[in-house]
Amino acid sequence: MSTDSLPAQNSPAPSLPTAAAPAPAAVRRATAIGGLAIVMWSTLALLTALSGTIPPFQLVAMSFGVAFIVGTAAGAARGKDVIGVLRQPWRVWLLGVAGLFGYHFFYFLAFRLAPGAAVEVNLLNYLWPLLIVLFSALLPGERLKRGHVLGALCGLAGTVLIVTGGARGLSLDAGDTPGYLSAMAAAVLWASYSVLSRRFGDVPTEAVGGFCLATAVLAGLSHLLFETTLAPSGGEWLAVLAMGIGPVGAAFFVWDHGVKRGDIRALGVLSYATPLASTLLLILFGQAAGGWTVWAACALIMGGAVLASRDVLRGDRQGAPAPGQ
Repeated sequence: MSTDSLPAQNSPAPSLPTAAAPAPAAVRRATAIGGLAIVMWSTLALLTALSGTIPPFQLVAMSFGVAFIVGTAAGAARGKDVIGVLRQPWRVWLLGVAGLFGYHFFYFLAFRLAPGAAVEVNLLNYLWPLLIVLFSALLPGERLKRGHVLGALCGLAGTVLIVTGGARGLSLDAGDTPGYLSAMAAAVLWASYSVLSRRFGDVPTEAVGGFCLATAVLAGLSHLLFETTLAPSGGEWLAVLAMGIGPVGAAFFVWDHGVKRGDIRALGVLSYATPLASTLLLILFGQAAGGWTVWAACALIMGGAVLASRDVLRGDRQGAPAPGQ
């Protein structure tokens, strides 16, 4: 009998089909798309300054209303089912509304409860990029590396310089504790929303339009309870429209795509560029003064971003969404 008819002893056993992990190029592209949100958020402080004296919750209601209209129109223009996409489980709605409205509610409440501690409140709020990096370790398929932690800490150090101006220390007053807790609640809510959104990767990004509408309605109710309505002028209307289109509109849609499809740890650290870029824009438009702290913060934040993004830059698959995630 010929040995050609015998099964090869060393031939590999047939392997079961497995779901392919996202290609590094796809992860880099999604991370870059999510990074556009950071660019847009850096314009928020400038646009807020240009919006004049419009009360905070009124501004949130108006800008998120614009975001809903623009986002829904854009989805419809691309042939998306912008109505059917709103039929989501209650958990999805809870996460979306808690993230968008909850963050802004506690953020503005913090400044209201601690009016004399704006620096401390702002710094506590900017714990959210660090929390995103840390929380991401709890996701399936994710692993926190030394570079991510070091990068996040470098970003935090740079943010401290931006927020404090390097000219004064931090002073925590027990009387401002409710404000501090509100700022921390805002940071935890936004970090949790960003990380948990990855667990709902099958929810279309167009659903963010519904979250914007809910945020606009709830912010409007908060405005009626806590504030006095002011009519915007012509220039202030332009600022509101720009906010609704950019940092309060498209930013949340691209961020949703980034945290679901990209490297969430890198996005967390890159988010520390928001206060830096925001400050640079304010300086450029004559709304703030610069100094050595800006450039020192720039070095810390950019260095931290490079440390945390090495996997993405090298094209490693670690940090990509796990199959089926």
